[in-house]
Amino acid sequence: MSLQTLWFLLIVVLWVGYFVLEGFDYGVGMLLPILGKTEEEKRVMINTIGPHWDGNEVWLLTAGGATFAAFPTWYATLFSGFYLPLLLVLAGLIIRALGLEYRGKRDSAQWRKWWDIAIPVGSLLPAFLFGVAFTNIVRGVPIIAHDILGNAITDPKQVPVSPLLQNVTDPIVNGHLARLDGIVGGNFIYTGSLWTLLNPLAILGGLTIVAVLLTYGAIFLALKTDGDIRHNARALATPVGVVAAACALVLMIILNVKQGAAWSWIFTVIAVLAFVAGWLANLAKREGFAFLGMFVAIGFVVVALFAMLYPNVMPSSTNALGTLTIFNSSSSHHTLMVMSWVALIFTPFALAYQAWAFWVFRQRISTKNIPPAHEPIEPEAVPVAG
Repeated sequence: MSLQTLWFLLIVVLWVGYFVLEGFDYGVGMLLPILGKTEEEKRVMINTIGPHWDGNEVWLLTAGGATFAAFPTWYATLFSGFYLPLLLVLAGLIIRALGLEYRGKRDSAQWRKWWDIAIPVGSLLPAFLFGVAFTNIVRGVPIIAHDILGNAITDPKQVPVSPLLQNVTDPIVNGHLARLDGIVGGNFIYTGSLWTLLNPLAILGGLTIVAVLLTYGAIFLALKTDGDIRHNARALATPVGVVAAACALVLMIILNVKQGAAWSWIFTVIAVLAFVAGWLANLAKREGFAFLGMFVAIGFVVVALFAMLYPNVMPSSTNALGTLTIFNSSSSHHTLMVMSWVALIFTPFALAYQAWAFWVFRQRISTKNIPPAHEPIEPEAVPVAG
C-alpha cells in the first residue's frame, strides 16, 4: 500500500468519525424547536449533547488539517472552488457553538428565544451544505489543469511526459503518473460558480443528509432521555426515517450508477441493511440497537462515497486532465512518512479520550434532572457586633 492510499484511508476514517459522532449533534440541534416544547425539555435536549459536541467537531478540524498536509493540491482546489459554501458551513458552526454556549448565560426569555433560533439554523446549514459538497465531489465538478506558466491544459498532447514514460503513447494511459509528471507545480482551478454546485442532484444530497441526521438525532434522544422526550423522539424517528431512507436510496443508486465500483455497491448495500435494521429496532423500542444501526449506516454511506472516488479525490467534469487523484495532489514521501508516525502515536489517545467521555456521560436524563435556571441563593447569616 502506498502512503498516498494510506492517507486517503485515514481521511476516510476521519470523515466517518465526524459524521457518526457529530451527526446526532446536528440532528438534536435541528429538533430543538420540534421536540423542545418547554424550557426544561430544551435544556434536556441540549444537555444530551453538551459533553460531546465540541469534542466531536475535532474530527472535522483533523480531517481538514490532514487533507491540507497530505494532499495540499486537493485542499487548495476544494477550498477555493467551494469557498462560499464552506464559508457558510463555518458561519453555521459558529452560530451553533455560540447558541449552545451562551443560551443559559442570562435569565431572560427573549435572550433564550434568539439562541433557540440560532441552534437549529446553525445545525441545519452545515448538514445541508455538507450533503451538497460531497455529492458534487463524487459526481464531478468543472476543473481545468494549468501548467506552471498558467496555461490551461485541455489536450493530452499538451502534457509533457517524463523520459521514464516515453514509451507511453498516450499520457492518459498510466494516467496519474503522466499527469503527475506533466502538471507538477501547476494548478487545478475550479471554473464553476455557486450555482454550478446547487444542481438538482446536489440539492437532493443536501436534503438527504438533513433527513438522515434528523432521524439519527431523534434516535439518539430516545436513547439518552426519559419521559415525554424519549417517546416523542422515538415516534418522530419512524416517519422521518422513511423519508430519509427513500432519499438516500435514490441518491446512492444515482451516484453508484454514475461513478460507482464493486466496493461502493457493497458498502451501499451494507448501509441500507444497517439503516433498515436500525429503523426496525426503533419500532421495537430498542433504542440501543436503533442507534447502532444508524451509526453503522451513516459510517458505510461515507465509506461508499469515498469508494466511488478512489483513486480520485476530485473528478473533473470538464476533462480527464483536470481530475485530481491521490497521486497528483499529494505531499512528498517524507512528509507523508512523518505524518504517519505522528498519527500512529497520537490517534489512540484521542480515541481513548472520546470513548471515556461517552462512558462517563452514558446515563439517561429527563426533566426531573433539570434544576431551575437560577436557584435562589440563601443569604448568609451576618453576625451582629457586640
